[in-house]
Amino acid sequence: MKKREGQETNGLSPCFADLHVHIGRSQDGQPVKISGSKDLTFRNIAKEAYERKGIELIGIIDCHSPAVQKDIMDCLHSGEMEEIEGGGIRYGGTTIVLGTEMELKEEGGGPFHLLGYLPDLHAMLEWTAWMAPRVTNVNLSSQRIRVPARELQDELLARGGLLVPAHVFTPHRGLLGCSADRLADRLDPEGIAAIELGLSADTDMAGYLSELDRYPFLTNSDAHSTGMIGRECNELLLSEPSFAEFAKVLKGADGRKIVANYGLHPELGKYHTTYCNACRKAVTKAEETSGVCPFCGSVKLTRGVSERISQLADRERSVLIDGRPPYRQQVPLSFFPGLGPAKRERLFAEVGTEMDVLHRISRDEIAPVTGEKIADLIVDARDGLLSFSSGSGGSYGSIRRS
Repeated sequence: MKKREGQETNGLSPCFADLHVHIGRSQDGQPVKISGSKDLTFRNIAKEAYERKGIELIGIIDCHSPAVQKDIMDCLHSGEMEEIEGGGIRYGGTTIVLGTEMELKEEGGGPFHLLGYLPDLHAMLEWTAWMAPRVTNVNLSSQRIRVPARELQDELLARGGLLVPAHVFTPHRGLLGCSADRLADRLDPEGIAAIELGLSADTDMAGYLSELDRYPFLTNSDAHSTGMIGRECNELLLSEPSFAEFAKVLKGADGRKIVANYGLHPELGKYHTTYCNACRKAVTKAEETSGVCPFCGSVKLTRGVSERISQLADRERSVLIDGRPPYRQQVPLSFFPGLGPAKRERLFAEVGTEMDVLHRISRDEIAPVTGEKIADLIVDARDGLLSFSSGSGGSYGSIRRS
């Protein structure tokens, strides 16, 4: 792991971690995540994280797929990658944590997704063997699994795994977004390792729910293309990027901790604001009246994350508990107007990784590649000086200068 000058503490160093990246295809072209890019292979994700993004701990979801497991074993046998003692697979300066995403549905609520992380390839192979008879197609991502959520939770924990509710507030497959009003309605609260906020919520919004005080928050990309890797990420303090150290971070053990959550401004998220499916317009909290669209009168509304949290809140104001890391708004390079793929590649080749450009490198070093206007926008984003048009109905928001 690269040591950042002046930031090493008692043998621990910070690293960037994105723990939710999907695989689109296996190396031989078999589909895994149907909605994912064909370029999202196990090898390509590792290369993107290490060479372009500056992500030192990457959680690759869909490692339960036998086709993906073959790719993993090919990378290990060739010597391109190696399993490490603390759990995970090392590629260059990046460690891969093996993960899976599962869909469940229980009486009284909609379908929701859970993330599971396992310590090594052997444990993941065992998990696949358990999953296979309980899903329709074990080769595919995010499959509906025919067991109660608590049974799945017990099976994962028995194999040394970590369970995290995925994008917990979203109306599309979020446990609190569309399935239940409380985590305990679906899971044993003691067996939850962390909460993934999702792209349309931040720490302040989650602070209205007291039941979440006990859990660390993760901000992950849920990337369906290589370009989106790291659009949300976490800065962790640990001794080396590995599964064992990640587990210690989530427990706050031995000085390990989450230093900061880097996430999209919630308004950039696809589901921040309520959306009318009839007239296809965003509906703000002030405009909505008793679940009816003010524009067309339809009741076919998709509840936005902001409105859903207001429904669930058991506090009048948000509470930031002691030790909760800061949430730092991050605008990925792909969101800046005029900063296309070719110019981003120049940045990576001549200036630094995406994390370096977004958070560390000076404006004067960025401007020769991007131009003055875009360099100013990048620095303004760091300083919280941008404003946004809210996303809704599956479409991202956009940025504008305040």
